[in-house]
Amino acid sequence: MNTLDEIAAQLQGYDPHALRADAATRFLTHLVQPIAETRSVHLMDALGCVVAEDVISPVDVPAHDNSAMDGYAFVGAQLTAHTPLELKVVGTALAGKAWVGTVGDLQCVKIMTGAVMPAGLDTVVPQEMVACNGETITIAADTVRVGDNRRRKGEDIGLGQPALQAGARITPAALGLLASLGVPQVRVLRRLRVAYFSTGDEILSLGEPPREGAVYDSNRYTIYGLLTRLGIDVIDMGVVQDDPVALETAFRTAASQADAIITSGGVSVGEADHTKATMRKLADGDAGVVFWKIAMRPGRPMAVGHIGKTVLFGLPGNPVAVMVTFLAFVRPALLQMMGCTPRPTPLLRARSVAAIRKKPGRTEYQRAIVTTAPDGSLFAQLTGQQGSGVLSSMVQANGLLVLAHDQGDIGKGDEVNVLMFDGAI
Repeated sequence: MNTLDEIAAQLQGYDPHALRADAATRFLTHLVQPIAETRSVHLMDALGCVVAEDVISPVDVPAHDNSAMDGYAFVGAQLTAHTPLELKVVGTALAGKAWVGTVGDLQCVKIMTGAVMPAGLDTVVPQEMVACNGETITIAADTVRVGDNRRRKGEDIGLGQPALQAGARITPAALGLLASLGVPQVRVLRRLRVAYFSTGDEILSLGEPPREGAVYDSNRYTIYGLLTRLGIDVIDMGVVQDDPVALETAFRTAASQADAIITSGGVSVGEADHTKATMRKLADGDAGVVFWKIAMRPGRPMAVGHIGKTVLFGLPGNPVAVMVTFLAFVRPALLQMMGCTPRPTPLLRARSVAAIRKKPGRTEYQRAIVTTAPDGSLFAQLTGQQGSGVLSSMVQANGLLVLAHDQGDIGKGDEVNVLMFDGAI
């Protein structure tokens, strides 16, 4: 693992007290390393895991030429331009059972979707595109072309070809793909382990009676959901009070069990609690942890570093700031630790429904609802109050407007970048 000073030296103009959001992302790319431990798991336990080695197909997919439609299979060379083709039906090919027989000139076989193509036949006409008269069908001119509606053997994946490459995250579609190969188990990187806890004397756990000046802890539940969506093994350590002994115990326990630690609260400049002091102590002083003031809104304060081999992410305490900093910085870093092949989340382009005030010199993440107009264009409308403690506007949103560091005011109808939530939170 690179030291924080070594990483900082690679970033031109690095300033932890006025850090650009893109510089924070580059810093974390250098800080974290993929885990190396692997294991074999059953497909039913593989969702969200990362493939450790290329999965080589032991079969052709599909295994035979087969029909992509319910229809009639025939020799396509019999088609002639501008002239109908009349064929006699001489049998039926069902899925899962090869049809045994021969097909002569001007003959065809009724065939079901997925059924093996009878020998010598190469074209299928859908059943709804023919005229039937007893045992004879008529195909109108220019209805199909030679080879239509036939799936070729191995056209999806060929025998001996990579079906999934190392670094791929196993999605529901990937599970189906592996199952289609007859593969019962897959070699994956072990799941990342992340411990998390909230800090602060003002934080109440659910079930505790209300008291003046205290707030119920929402961040633990948000972070739990964000981590679970990633397929991570989560270690919930609850709420830790602003007590040096309690904090040190929590950090040591977390570091002994997890690959990464996420905390919320206690990293703002000038805060009087013990969280920052404990982080410094256990991370070997400033050599192991750095406190950032990121030029962003919301989510300005953040701490990063390591305790031994465990990576540390100290997030701000406000609920929306926690989610934004997680999505912008922590989620990509965790995916890298999981061993995922880098694949930056694409930003959509949408037109702003209204003017938005924006100061150059910071990246802003505005909560918005993105809708599709009848002509297919995308429009984005802010969900209301954008304060870092306003959770309701985050719940209503389906994405974040990402307003770049050097960007100024947005006019009505101007295009903006949008980070959509689906699949992330």
